[in-house]
Amino acid sequence: MDKRPPALVSAARIRDGIEDGQVPRLRRRLQWVLFAISALGSTGYLAAITAGTLAAAEIAGGPAIGGVPTASLTLGTALAASVLSSFMLRAGRRPGIIIGLGIGFVGALVAVGAVLAGSIPLLLLGSALTGFANGASQLGRYVAADLATPERRASAVGIVVWGATAGAVIGPNLIGPGGIVADAIGVPTLSGAYVLTALFIGAALVVVVTLLRPEPYALADPSALAMRADGAKEPSAMRLLGRPAVLVALITLVAGQVVMVLIMTMTPIHLTDHGHGLTTVGFVLSAHMFGMFALSPLSGRLTDRFGSPTVIVGGLGLLGVAALMAAVAPPNGGFVLTLALFLLGYGWNLGFVAGSALLTHGLPLGERTRVQGIADGLIWTSAAVASVSSGIVVASISYTALGMMGIALLVGPLVLLLTSRPKLDLPSG
Repeated sequence: MDKRPPALVSAARIRDGIEDGQVPRLRRRLQWVLFAISALGSTGYLAAITAGTLAAAEIAGGPAIGGVPTASLTLGTALAASVLSSFMLRAGRRPGIIIGLGIGFVGALVAVGAVLAGSIPLLLLGSALTGFANGASQLGRYVAADLATPERRASAVGIVVWGATAGAVIGPNLIGPGGIVADAIGVPTLSGAYVLTALFIGAALVVVVTLLRPEPYALADPSALAMRADGAKEPSAMRLLGRPAVLVALITLVAGQVVMVLIMTMTPIHLTDHGHGLTTVGFVLSAHMFGMFALSPLSGRLTDRFGSPTVIVGGLGLLGVAALMAAVAPPNGGFVLTLALFLLGYGWNLGFVAGSALLTHGLPLGERTRVQGIADGLIWTSAAVASVSSGIVVASISYTALGMMGIALLVGPLVLLLTSRPKLDLPSG
């Protein structure tokens, strides 16, 4: 009796019908389809983050709950990662991404209705559902890793993450055009941004339905297809998470996400509190987003060349330097904070690309999918907690304390990585 998950059994039948000569071309095409999904999905997601903060403040009559829709979006992403990964093992990568984007599209429409009705509960529901689109597009980097050979795996992850650069540039700027359209037809201004969010998520959904063919599991590299011929059951989630490579990847991914979100979330408020205008805030955040996404192909190449552990150490180091710079920057230090936020973004990117590649090491396809869902669920849950905690820390102590806390949070993961490195059983690079 075949003990593999149903999706892998179906994928094997599909693979039998594909000529070997077609496989490299199909893999390359799917990689760029995943890039497009990442670009479109991240654009809709970041537009929703920008609109949600403003919409909540407008509906509530003040900024007190402005960050709650973002937390709801992030928790929706975390839930999607777990649910969709389990679904993918039964139905396939393609159906899982379709379901995630479909729920996200509905969520964006619910958010439009929330703005029209002036309802905070409906806005939070719509935000959580919209997060499913981000969860689906984020899982695309793991799909790209499945398609690549081990020596090119991190580069494949980097290409897909690179697609989010479009979202970083376009997403927050959709507020203006969306508002103009909304004003022209006589509806609340911010509803227009959510309509555009729905359009971008819908476009990503169309791309998946029409172009993400055949099922990506069917084109997975042979290195990902190892299976237990003796019919043994796959290990439990706890046993999988206890493997050195998985544990190191998971902890460094979560730590990088927490430190990045802690500092990034409160930097705009810190700048405005010290007299900087919105132009400076926008420039600093643009530098941060550039660091987060634009150099992803370089991160992938560095990881393939020098190995995940080395690049993760570099990423953690950059995060530490960025946190220190943010902590000691003078009140008028717009340039210092700009450089700090760029380094914060690129340090996160190095760890995100290298950690995502490391997470797949030595695991057959079914186990990979399970671990990836758990990992992304933890990453995005921790991001939601960090975004809420950052405001509490700044209000209770200071922005400087936030930077020092970021440094402290990096020590444990760095020690774990350095002490576990001999056990990772990785190629030298």
